[in-house]
Amino acid sequence: MGALVIAGAINAQNNPALAKGKWLIETNTNFGAVSPSNTSVSFSAGGGVSNLKIGGEAGYFIADNFALKAGLGIHLLSYQLEESSSKLNYKLGAKYYINSKFPVQIDLSGASTKNNSITTLGFQGGYSYFLAPNISIEPGLRYDLSLEDSDGLLTGNVGFALHF
Repeated sequence: MGALVIAGAINAQNNPALAKGKWLIETNTNFGAVSPSNTSVSFSAGGGVSNLKIGGEAGYFIADNFALKAGLGIHLLSYQLEESSSKLNYKLGAKYYINSKFPVQIDLSGASTKNNSITTLGFQGGYSYFLAPNISIEPGLRYDLSLEDSDGLLTGNVGFALHF
């Protein structure tokens, strides 16, 4: 990943939406297995279980193509025959756009309930397609590595971002 960032820095093409001093607001949808500690938006229901996640992330570009990010979300899980539960999700990380088109991200994310917590180290990469000068869609892949055990989770996602 470090080699990709260095190669991207050498060949960087500047997009005004990704310039130093700009802001980024985004959310992601997940496909396949859903990480227990993310700040995405999703809803599923079936078999007496309903699952709702609402979250988002904000970032500030400290250099062209490089943003520091933070995110928050809530995960509500309801079982037909049992009590419901909720988790507070959080994320801190950094995102770099190689050639202003290929975002790569590394972050520390977690989920906290009254009984336990989960912490993961996440790696994400994809492609950024700008629909307008300040609106982008970013399909990609994400790998979350649990810091409590050796399990990892690979998911697909589509991100939606506003750039200010």
